[in-house]
Amino acid sequence: MPRFLWAGGTISNRKGKFDPGDEEHVKHSKIGKVWDLYEDYEGEKPRFSFSPKQILEHYLGLLENVPFVWRMLKDIGSIRACWFYLGLYLTVQFVLSLVPAVQLWYSGQLLKIVETAVEKRTVDKHLLFQVASGRIVSSIVELLLNHLSVLVSRPLNAQIKQYYTQHMFGVLARMDVPTYDDPMIQRQLEQAFPSSSRNSIVWRTVVSSTHVGTTAVRLISQLSVLFNVLKNQKDGPLFALLSFSQPLLRWGSDFNDELYTRVWAATTRNTDYIQLSGLRKSVGDPAHRKEIVAGDMWEYMQNEYKRCITILGEDAVEFWDAYRLSRQRHFPSILTIIRQSINELPQIAFTLRAVQYPASIPVSLTSLSLITSTVNSFSNTLFRFFQETGSINDNFATVRKMFEMIDLPNRIPDGAVPYPENQQALQMGMSIEFRSVSFKYPESNSYALKNVSFKIGKGQLCVILGENGSGKSTILKLMARLYDPEEGQILVDGHDIKTLKLADLRRAMAILFQDYTHFPLSIRENIGLGDPGHSDDHERIAEAATLGGASKFIERLDEGYDTYLDRPVRDYYSGLPEGTTNIFGRAVNFGRVRGAGGMKTNEATSLSGGQMQRIALSRTFMRSLMSESSVGLLLFDEPSASLDPTAEHDLFERLRLLRGHKTMIFSSHRFGNLTRNADMILYIHDSAIVEEGSHNQLISAGGEYARIWNLQAQAFLG
Repeated sequence: MPRFLWAGGTISNRKGKFDPGDEEHVKHSKIGKVWDLYEDYEGEKPRFSFSPKQILEHYLGLLENVPFVWRMLKDIGSIRACWFYLGLYLTVQFVLSLVPAVQLWYSGQLLKIVETAVEKRTVDKHLLFQVASGRIVSSIVELLLNHLSVLVSRPLNAQIKQYYTQHMFGVLARMDVPTYDDPMIQRQLEQAFPSSSRNSIVWRTVVSSTHVGTTAVRLISQLSVLFNVLKNQKDGPLFALLSFSQPLLRWGSDFNDELYTRVWAATTRNTDYIQLSGLRKSVGDPAHRKEIVAGDMWEYMQNEYKRCITILGEDAVEFWDAYRLSRQRHFPSILTIIRQSINELPQIAFTLRAVQYPASIPVSLTSLSLITSTVNSFSNTLFRFFQETGSINDNFATVRKMFEMIDLPNRIPDGAVPYPENQQALQMGMSIEFRSVSFKYPESNSYALKNVSFKIGKGQLCVILGENGSGKSTILKLMARLYDPEEGQILVDGHDIKTLKLADLRRAMAILFQDYTHFPLSIRENIGLGDPGHSDDHERIAEAATLGGASKFIERLDEGYDTYLDRPVRDYYSGLPEGTTNIFGRAVNFGRVRGAGGMKTNEATSLSGGQMQRIALSRTFMRSLMSESSVGLLLFDEPSASLDPTAEHDLFERLRLLRGHKTMIFSSHRFGNLTRNADMILYIHDSAIVEEGSHNQLISAGGEYARIWNLQAQAFLG
């Protein structure tokens, strides 16, 4: 099992220690395929409170969202077996909506028995038995139908969620950098695909729409039966009015919900779920966007995501969802069925008492008992009806936003021309030309590049020099077409870069960015993503790690290449006793967050900045090794920023061996051996190229390059 380096949880003032490995005091249970739950046999009962949402949300805009809801229904229809489950679910919900009216009708029959007993001093015992039995049977039927509804909704929800989760993953994975970086797009993404939602918006829309319809049926049927029961009763309308007023006045007050829990902790060791979570976080984190786009990783990541989610099925959920589903799988116990039946006995007992002492209990009192026993359910149902009809518009609007995001085009349009015409030509490198290129980053008013022109020939070694913020990294990003220039033209082998197919262009490049990232995956996958199509080639991954200077320290790690630098799945646990310093092999640090409302395990990795950079370098070498005939341009953005002089020298030696005849471009703020061996140096200052030429040519020119070079040489010589 891979070793992980962080997790999180909550803090507690309890004394003692919680040890998941203590089999004598801790119970272990499996929650689905993914989660392991450990519960202490002794626990507490904390109390939580919540406030219901405001009533009667706005209804405007409902009709304009209906076409998107219709599209949603057609999508659901295309999912295998979904129509069967959906039809069964709707049928069960419709029958459930009629049960309260049936129960109310039986209550009305009991009232008639009381009237007859009072007036005629006789009781139809056979009718009384039928009515009492009908009440109990209808109550049990309601219980079983609710359980069937849960059983049907679970696979239906799972299939819908998987279908749209793959859509969501595809949307996130295919977005280019300027589209993804747009704050408006980020807000739309959060609205369309809320990260905190336990159920998909599609399922919530199905449920809310169904509830609106069935609640209307329930209200109408109950109201009809209640009217027929009370219309001939003296003071019946008055009793109903008085009974309705109390729950109406209580609406909006707070309710208390008691959640029973013990000291517990939950973790997962399922490698497929961990990888799935890492992939999900990778495409959702803006820090990884440039590498995903430039490395053309999205198809591989989407295929791996589909593989993992197919294997896990409905168990591909966070702990609380898995726990809730596991609780729903349990068939109602005999004790629950008996308890449900006993709930009906008070009214039956009251009827029998009225039969035994008809003169002492007037019929009006029986009517009042009937009304008060049903009106709370009726008025609460009415409240939910208004609440759900108000929120359904929001659900419809969110469905619309979801489809708008699914259909959202990238801002970098794809080209139509295949590249290259001759695959073998890449062995000799690629030529790059900038013609009067100017560029501003989105949301910025200043130019990152202004009127930049240069040409790098095939097979040349070029170094772009300049201070931080001068525009070096921007040039490389434009070469990879992460952005398009606002003015000017970029040519690749004489072709306008905008006309070339993006996937072909990016396959022909290997890029290491200055602000490189590490994916929340294993070290092996972090390196293998350099060439996603060969990420399972362990031998080549090891070779790339050797070239990147990472193999030695990786092999010293306890789990080697299977080590996760950042664990993509968090642990869950209740308030733990303060003596607990270790959970699932991960250290817990109480001191850092005392009073901050939470407890976390140590999130710091054991790797230095130089070691992290070597892993990123290994990913770049992986791409070059696996794609020797398909990569013609190697781009390195400050590749030695975190390396010591010896490591930097070794890196450049390996890069020169790797290069062959390919075009290689470095950006750097350092002057040294690399610049002396460069075919071309571009010296950039304040977003513009101010000097261009070889090292000797720039020294002879006596410009800014020569001045800084001489300053460094004097400092080194003493």
